[in-house]
Amino acid sequence: MSTLLTIAEASEFATQYIGKTVTESNITYLIQYGRIDKIETDGAIYIDKEQLIAYYNSFKGKKEIEWKNVLGDDVNWELSFDGYKEAETTKHVHRLHPYKGKFIPQLVEYFLDDHIDAFKKEVYFHPGDIILDPFCGSGTTLVQACELGMHAVGMDISSFNAQISNCKVRKYDIGLLKREIIHITSKLEEFERNLNIEGFETELLDKLYIFNSQYFPSPEFRKMVYRKEVAEKTYGAEKAEMFLPTFVELAKKYGVSLNVSEGSFLDKWYFETARREIKFTDELIEKTQDETTKQILQVILSRTMRSCRATTHSDLATLLEPVYTTYYCTKHKKICKPLFSILKWWKTYSQDTVKRIGEFDKLRTETQQQCFAANSAEADISEFIAGMGGDINDTYKERKIKGIFSSPPYVGLIDYHEQHAYAYELFGLDRHDEEEIGSMQKGHTIEARKKYVDDIAAVLINCKKYLAEDYEVFIVANDKFGLYNEIAERAGMVIVEQFKRPVLNRTEKDKGAYSEIIFRMKEKSI
Repeated sequence: MSTLLTIAEASEFATQYIGKTVTESNITYLIQYGRIDKIETDGAIYIDKEQLIAYYNSFKGKKEIEWKNVLGDDVNWELSFDGYKEAETTKHVHRLHPYKGKFIPQLVEYFLDDHIDAFKKEVYFHPGDIILDPFCGSGTTLVQACELGMHAVGMDISSFNAQISNCKVRKYDIGLLKREIIHITSKLEEFERNLNIEGFETELLDKLYIFNSQYFPSPEFRKMVYRKEVAEKTYGAEKAEMFLPTFVELAKKYGVSLNVSEGSFLDKWYFETARREIKFTDELIEKTQDETTKQILQVILSRTMRSCRATTHSDLATLLEPVYTTYYCTKHKKICKPLFSILKWWKTYSQDTVKRIGEFDKLRTETQQQCFAANSAEADISEFIAGMGGDINDTYKERKIKGIFSSPPYVGLIDYHEQHAYAYELFGLDRHDEEEIGSMQKGHTIEARKKYVDDIAAVLINCKKYLAEDYEVFIVANDKFGLYNEIAERAGMVIVEQFKRPVLNRTEKDKGAYSEIIFRMKEKSI
């Protein structure tokens, strides 16, 4: 028979069981988020002791304990959103285009919606409010504001970031978009046939299948690697060298050029056949008369281009060095090939985009959201809102902007223009790399950190002009250099609350324990 514990008893037992402090709030969280059942008897709430033990013995329970050992007991595990699948954290338009450094929509929703729990003890925003994101990135805050019935204004120094954000929240003539996609796809298929790519890739894949079946049988080879029964790096390199003559011979047979150039980004990171297809598709998109449709087609093409760069599967996000031949793939444990054509991914992403836009259409509210390509330390936000017109302008005149939810760039981590260099080059967009805050090029020296404090504080000072008196500011940051107390002080704000969250689903290869802080800021009292 199961032993029932009160919440207080469960807290005490769990503390003893795992050797770390487990508060009553921690137990309440496990109940609220379905980790353990709530058993009500005679008006009292009890916990099944065996269920509690099972949770702490589970993978998720062990991970929570392990990460808290590294990050500290002040980590708010509720904000890990560990119960969500990747399909939920990249739902509908949130995955229209890859973007380094974006937060998941559930984090934004947690602070914007009207729920309260053991950790979030009050409601900060309400439907009809205006939310500001001065570091808009790929538009996550704008999308979630739209879902929750709030207006939103975003700003980003990167014009392509602004385009991605706006493409997520716009309304489309789906029929027109589908017709344009069908037209472009048909033309691209015809163009590819004239390049002899299909025959080349079909025969290459057939030969790779035979070769990989012989030298990298699955799952046997994966097991050998896992058990360290084979020197993976050496063995893979040897077999890649063995297959190389076959690859070169096939390219010659079909007249496929393997020559690349060290000129522009497109020259360096794409084979000639892929470059020709990219430019051909871009020219077709340019003929699209409807500007809204043209911009989403450009986003589809950009997403396609990102997946077709001449690099290994495991280095797609980091781009270490171009790869112009077949190679041993550490991700797939076999010999893989670079991409010579964009057609397959263009088809895949075109269909996916239409599907995601349709899913979001069922959730969106009749509110207004727009991202402006601008320097948020200098921009006249009231002018932007006036240009948007409609309800958002009326709301602004009545009660201004309720608050900010944003994740500024981290110090010396990402070059935000460079991550989409292919799009800037192809579409002829203006770059403002020198105005990026905290870019990787600037590093994280003492001087770079001082400049970072100046820049973030300047943005907050400018944004304050447009905020309501009782504003709420939420800044998501990994403050490993301890800069945000000074930033708040410089901006005339005070940090009134901090939420420390574990980040479980990072996009890069590092899967170690990692956390970030959500700083809640208010106006500093005189």
